[in-house]
Amino acid sequence: MPAKESGPSVKKKGRRARLLVLVLVLALLAGLGCGAYWSVDTVRASFPQTTGSLKVPGLTGTVDVKRDEHGIPQLYADNDEDLFRAQGFVHAQDRFWEMDVRRHMTSGRLSEMFGSGQVETDAFLRTLGWRQVAQEEYDKKLAPETKKYLQAYADGVNAWLKGKSGKDLSVEHAALKISNDYKPEQWTPVDSVAWLKAMAWDLRGNMQDEIDRSLMSNKLAQAQIDELYPAYPFDRNKPIVEGGTVAGGKYAPQGTAGAGSSSTGTGTGATGTGAGAGTGTGSTTGTGAGTGSQATPNGGTNPATGLADNASAQGAAVGLRTQLTALSKTLDDIPAILGPNGSGIGSNSWVVSGKYTTTGKPLLANDPHLSPQLPSVWYQMGLHCRAVSAKCQYDVAGFTFSGMPGVVIGHNADIAWGMTNLGADVTDLYLEQVRPEGYVYDNKVVPFTIREEEIKVAGGKSKKITVRTTNNGPLISDRSEQLETVGSRAPVPSSAPDRGTGYAVALRWTALDPGKSMDAVFKLDRAKDFASFRAAAADFEVPSQNLIYADNKGPSGNIGYQAPGRIPVRGQGDGRMPAPGWDPKYAWKGGRDGNAGYIPQNELPWELNPQRGYIVTANQAVTESAPATAAGAGAATGTGASTGTATGASGPAGAGKYPYVLTTDWGYGARSQRINDLIEAKIKDSGKISTDDMRTMQMDNSSEIAALLTPMLAKIPVSDPDVRSAQKLLEGWNYTQENDSAAAAYFNAVWRNILKLAFGDKMPKELRVTDSCMNVIEEGTGPNDDLAKTVRECGTRGPDSAQPDGGDRWFEVVRRLVKDEKSPWWTATPKTVHDKPIKTRDELFARAMEDARWELTAKLGKDQSTWSWGRLHQLTLKNQTIGKEGPGFMQWLLNRGPWNLGGGEATVNATGWNASSGYDVTWVPSMRMVVNLNDLDKSRWINLTGASGHAYDGNYTDQTTLWAKGELLDWPFGKDAVDKSTVDTLTLKP
Repeated sequence: MPAKESGPSVKKKGRRARLLVLVLVLALLAGLGCGAYWSVDTVRASFPQTTGSLKVPGLTGTVDVKRDEHGIPQLYADNDEDLFRAQGFVHAQDRFWEMDVRRHMTSGRLSEMFGSGQVETDAFLRTLGWRQVAQEEYDKKLAPETKKYLQAYADGVNAWLKGKSGKDLSVEHAALKISNDYKPEQWTPVDSVAWLKAMAWDLRGNMQDEIDRSLMSNKLAQAQIDELYPAYPFDRNKPIVEGGTVAGGKYAPQGTAGAGSSSTGTGTGATGTGAGAGTGTGSTTGTGAGTGSQATPNGGTNPATGLADNASAQGAAVGLRTQLTALSKTLDDIPAILGPNGSGIGSNSWVVSGKYTTTGKPLLANDPHLSPQLPSVWYQMGLHCRAVSAKCQYDVAGFTFSGMPGVVIGHNADIAWGMTNLGADVTDLYLEQVRPEGYVYDNKVVPFTIREEEIKVAGGKSKKITVRTTNNGPLISDRSEQLETVGSRAPVPSSAPDRGTGYAVALRWTALDPGKSMDAVFKLDRAKDFASFRAAAADFEVPSQNLIYADNKGPSGNIGYQAPGRIPVRGQGDGRMPAPGWDPKYAWKGGRDGNAGYIPQNELPWELNPQRGYIVTANQAVTESAPATAAGAGAATGTGASTGTATGASGPAGAGKYPYVLTTDWGYGARSQRINDLIEAKIKDSGKISTDDMRTMQMDNSSEIAALLTPMLAKIPVSDPDVRSAQKLLEGWNYTQENDSAAAAYFNAVWRNILKLAFGDKMPKELRVTDSCMNVIEEGTGPNDDLAKTVRECGTRGPDSAQPDGGDRWFEVVRRLVKDEKSPWWTATPKTVHDKPIKTRDELFARAMEDARWELTAKLGKDQSTWSWGRLHQLTLKNQTIGKEGPGFMQWLLNRGPWNLGGGEATVNATGWNASSGYDVTWVPSMRMVVNLNDLDKSRWINLTGASGHAYDGNYTDQTTLWAKGELLDWPFGKDAVDKSTVDTLTLKP
């Protein structure tokens, strides 16, 4: 389909065109031999009934479902259970295919729908045990009221499902019924709870960084790795909260450290073969002692890691690399419901006090950045009690997840809230010394916790797997055939028993402990003030999110922030690298050893009505923490180098320093600081911010890295007239990435080639994108000289997670290196044997400009007047599963696009792309909203796609073109406003 710049915004427009396309599709299917089954009726059979009345068993009263022209429903009921029963019914009407696939994924049962190709994915998901944890949460953790709502919701889904199969469910189910006679099961409350595990998985924090740093150590020195993971720039990009710390067991937003407290010391060992000493900081007087250790020349044991040094350490690195490479591939194969996990990915939310708005009350904006899905992962909905009372407590509207009751992000009659990913480090990989009878821990062999799982396969024989779990979590390395030979090469500490079968990799993750996040959803939906909002946040354990808040009470309303979540307190190590699982010193203090616990909720950062008058969260650092442990602790490197740590008591480290480490892998603040700057510019000299100003900020396309590099690029001498012509595009450019900008297209191509030349070609193959091939010196063939033997080496990483991805971590890397014109990073091999090697920054930049020119010539043509960023940077919406991997005609039937987009990586209008793999959009603002606390009926919202999950329904993608333009829809909330916008009313009856 051609790229879209604009299109119809209501379902009546374009109906004839859609029907014509449908007729053509059916004609195509008939030509392929499928026409006997497929018809217009097949496609339309699952469209929802939106007028008249329907009987829904279990209701105690009537429920009205009022839809506007975009099919967005507002539900009205007289009691809570009827409200959530109706929500389940309506979700199923529009989105059951999405719900059905999602529950099979979270339970590791995709093979039951799609056959043997999903067995390995199911095995990995069964090993994680999402469904098992969700069941335990439902049985033991959730409040009785929550369980009652979950059951009502399930009853509503099943009421819709009763008697339906194949085409009555969706066109996708119709296709699946042809291939394997699939029939869906009844919906259960645990199906809903398990969705939170998938959400937590996609927002799990720094696990990929942990893997990547370990894999880099095979090819790069620790100092080089540190250059690629610089510290957060607190001097330039503001954290979310400033100046608070913990005093008396509570977080004080403007407080200082309590008297007599101590902090965590740090120490780092030297790298190399000489003697070295660690250093530490952080006692109550501002200095402290730490210890460091290094590789011992004679092959002793590294006390920092517990791994054998020297030759054994090199073997450990080989074994570890093999395991982590296999694990990374497995992670690439797991369906990402929310989006890729990497640098620059996140969300925006901010709230402005009424004293700085045109309305006199707060304005709150939110746009979570997630994977583009068709249908969108979000579903807009209002849940209203006709009269709010003890038996009917809800009057709330916002964005919901199909398959789960309640509203996740939105507002009720009293408060509004938004979310961004906090990015806390809630996962750790542990190396485990395995034996036939168990695993080694604290010099003892401990039996595995074992469970058997059976994976049923559509059209094939069932597969049985054994899941082995340690005190640090499940052995995820069991799920890769590549790991079976690791034990023959991996070393063990000199003090350990016989080698046995070597190392395995276990995952410790907060979401694998049962929690109460489902309780938090309902508490948020009915919160009345900041105190009840914080009480709800206390239960929002996973995934850990930044929660922002606004209400309309008082002269200017109130604004606030809370960092919730179950965030571990570590013993030794800082979570940046895999840790030795056999050493108790590296266990989580809140882990299965029964020690202290997670960071107490009362000690997590929060603030209410800060003096600056606004709060911005965009995945930047929450606050500045006191140092905790040395980077790199816990794993051997390929050179035998090691890093030591020294840990003191956890506690405040002085005024302005937060005593706990939430993570060391924040987003680097490019988006957040731009939002801060936009707000400051607007309120300067008594300026006020309007609802439309908030919308305009959401669409800001300014590029921070372009502002840094473009002046340098413009000064580089260029002799080739075609390259010089492209260089001229940058002259006078304002660094904004509009979809029609030729300058943005050329700059981003130059940026991509800078990253490839300076960093990508120096990465180990395990991080380079698949099919990115280059000649390298063959390992173990002698010295690196002119006679050295070379081999062709190709990358193995999937396109969404390959490095360098170009996110704001890479902005910070280049910002620091660009000052050193002769940094080794600026070296590159010549294109041909006749060219000179590249040795300086400007030489590399010149080469990148040349390569970018010819890349765009190949992609967009030689005529620069036809170039535009949007032609490169396209969004194609793909229906999950069948729309991505099904037969070609089904993909054509279900998918939509492309749309030419502006924005880009780490901009406020965050239409992400991975610089290693190309320019296509890989994650997006999945929805946008601006809540007006002065008049809720003047709030605005938009979804990425539409309410319907049914292809060719009028509301399938009716919001997408509006979304692409940055437009927002009216968001009625009060009964009069809802009635005015209603075009269809369906009454559900007992």
